Amino acid sequence: MPLGIGIVCLILIALGLRPAIVSIGPILPDMINDFALSHTQASLLTAIPTLLMGLLALPTPWLSRRFGRDLAIIAALFLLAVATTGRAVSESATVLFVATAAVGVGIAIAGALAPGFVKESFPSRVAMLMGIYAMALSLGSTFAASATGILTDLFGSWRVPAGAWAIPAILGVIAWIHIERRGRKTPRLNTKISSSKLPVRNRTAWFVATFFALNNVMFYSYISWIAPVYVDLGYSSSSAGVILACFTLAFMAANPLFGAISRNEDRRLYLALGAAISLAGSIWIAVAPDVFPLVAISLAAFGTGGAFTLSMTLPLDNAKTDGEATAWNAFVMMVSYLIGATGPVLVGFLRDLTGTFHMPLWVLVAVSAAMLATTPLLQPYHHRQTAR
Repeated sequence: MPLGIGIVCLILIALGLRPAIVSIGPILPDMINDFALSHTQASLLTAIPTLLMGLLALPTPWLSRRFGRDLAIIAALFLLAVATTGRAVSESATVLFVATAAVGVGIAIAGALAPGFVKESFPSRVAMLMGIYAMALSLGSTFAASATGILTDLFGSWRVPAGAWAIPAILGVIAWIHIERRGRKTPRLNTKISSSKLPVRNRTAWFVATFFALNNVMFYSYISWIAPVYVDLGYSSSSAGVILACFTLAFMAANPLFGAISRNEDRRLYLALGAAISLAGSIWIAVAPDVFPLVAISLAAFGTGGAFTLSMTLPLDNAKTDGEATAWNAFVMMVSYLIGATGPVLVGFLRDLTGTFHMPLWVLVAVSAAMLATTPLLQPYHHRQTAR
């Protein structure tokens, strides 16, 4: 696989994997009004896809073996495009949540299988390509965050921007059809993928999953609720959308930077740096959200984004083959996204309970502190074995 082709296709698939989630933030107040949802119910529009990203991580290796990794990715992206369109035209809360669940299925399968492609095709460039992949995820998020509010104002409805984000998923389908055709022309030599088991008894795998879970709680809580936080503070929907876009932009800027500077498989120093920056920004937002909000949001996002890039690399650092990478990635995603899904729901529940976002913001400070405390435990498994 030529590096340039691999990078382009990886970027195209990544661009479509986050807009269907991130675009909910700017239009969430309108959706709450249209469907008469509580804040806790509204949080499910982000929590359901995140939860499914965890639940479907386990069957993903089986899908890869049974139907082929590339065909599974193509089908998942097609489902994502259809479900995103279906959610935009839904007329009842039931249809809205069913379509949201289908969105989660598509994102879960495609997102779980893409890192295995990186490990198999470019084993010596894992950190760099995962940094590019994470940056493309963030670029899709940034575009969705900034454009959704503008499109809503332009069309006077949340439905048009909600459906527009099916387009990046369709582009991903086209890109991965090309990958699948190249794969048929060049059969893989590795036929022992099925022998790789989930690392459920590996302590390092649990540490990695815990760190990634805390990072996901931060990310999905912020993209779900940071715009409503500032609407509550008196900002317009467009201004709140700009603040959300600032979060995703800073998150994106950190992705390639942390991927480039972390060249050793023992990435604990840079993981701690990202977590510490995230903690500083989270404290700022909780203490004084109105004081230079763009700076505070950017700080929290930059640290979370840097930690996110390296979190996605950690399962690959502990794997030696494509099969092991798929198994480690499936396990880590299962644990981390199941826990990460609780973040938006907890924030929404506490907002309903207390009437403000003050307490939820301090909960995110605690989560960020826990993420920092976990970093010393993230030495790669085989490094620890060699030391012993």
